[in-house]
Amino acid sequence: MPGPTEERRPSNEGAAERRASLRLLLFSLVLQLGLALVFGHTYDTHVFMATGYLVGSGQNPYAPQDLSLVMQDPSFRSLTAIGYLPPWPIVLGALYSVTYAHIPNLLLYNLAIKLPIIAANIGLAYLVAHILRRFQLPGPARNARRFLLLSPALLYFGAAWGQFDAIVAFLSLASLVLLERGRWLPAAALLSLAVAVKPIALPLLPVGLVYLGSRSVRDMLKYGAAFAAAFLLVAVAPFVVLGWNPDTILHGWNAHFTVGGGMSMLSFLEAWRNSYKLPGDWWLLGLAWIPALALGIFSLRGGIASFSGLLKSSVGLTLIFFLTRAWLSEPNTILLLPLVLLLALLGEIDPRALAAVAWFPLIFTIFNASPPQLLFPAFPKAMQALMVENDGLRQFRLLAKGLLAIPWQLAGWWIVATCLRRRPPRTSVEMARSTPRLEAADLEGASG
Repeated sequence: MPGPTEERRPSNEGAAERRASLRLLLFSLVLQLGLALVFGHTYDTHVFMATGYLVGSGQNPYAPQDLSLVMQDPSFRSLTAIGYLPPWPIVLGALYSVTYAHIPNLLLYNLAIKLPIIAANIGLAYLVAHILRRFQLPGPARNARRFLLLSPALLYFGAAWGQFDAIVAFLSLASLVLLERGRWLPAAALLSLAVAVKPIALPLLPVGLVYLGSRSVRDMLKYGAAFAAAFLLVAVAPFVVLGWNPDTILHGWNAHFTVGGGMSMLSFLEAWRNSYKLPGDWWLLGLAWIPALALGIFSLRGGIASFSGLLKSSVGLTLIFFLTRAWLSEPNTILLLPLVLLLALLGEIDPRALAAVAWFPLIFTIFNASPPQLLFPAFPKAMQALMVENDGLRQFRLLAKGLLAIPWQLAGWWIVATCLRRRPPRTSVEMARSTPRLEAADLEGASG
């Protein structure tokens, strides 16, 4: 029989691992809260703060107003209205009501706006780790949790910048977990909420339809109907219930079809024409994602047979959507990060794909002059001075952005080809070994 020391060793090792995990979580939380308090993108943070005030005070957030007196800051004088559907404005209104409405401090309000984003960052880390544990991969699970808790992309785009793509990523991945488990109704509800928060998750809808359609056409139709019903509830009904006029949404629905830039294939446009606006008939390029996405969906005609297949199809279609849009913001790529991380740790994709998704957007944003714009809440004068210096380097930055978009496109299409390449069908034994089903307690376990 093993001696007392041998009996205690596994327990001691487990306790040490739990303590290390807790320390990592606390470090990530403190780091994110610090970044969230001090930094915030000048454009997005202004709009989010103004939206929170308008919703919290019972006004229409889709009608811009001069809020310089309310916010006691002249930079709130000329603002555009928010361009997102109601779920995020409703969250902002609730955050305003419990913070700035009682303690009118912009830094505290800035921190409050980031709290749902930080929660999503942490939730992603634990959800991905839990999925890997279900695949009997405890080591990769620990590595994935550490990677996401300290991910520069999540820290920068989420906690510091204040963009909420991590919320979309968490909801989307959770919907895939539920879909694989056969719980298509909550899966459809979560995905509809993700799309209502930001439509970048839209390519995951055909993935779910194809996955269910290869098993049961009836379930596929139910899934589509549930998605539509949930989307109407969370994205359309609030306009009626709250009496909001959706003019901004209706008039600006095609904004990303008429301008080109960001990390998109048209990143060179601003350097060439000194304008984001697509000239003449170039607006047709803003619709290129529609036929491109249709071809991607067609490539799935053989069906999707496993959870790893769901991940690959989601990455493939989402990247097609991103690579063919006329405009792509750097934070949008957060949606890809946990999916590609899972595929890399499951051995389904080259780790260089993860490096591309994790680092290209961060490198690009440096030349997009985003870092100085994050100084708005705490260091507005420093931000203004740095932006003046950036203007002197404008042509260099624009050229660098255009050049960086080339390797991004090449890496992106390589990942698409890897994910959507058709392979010979595997036997049921091979499928069972490589993609064990996820248990019903996946989401509950991830929250723990």
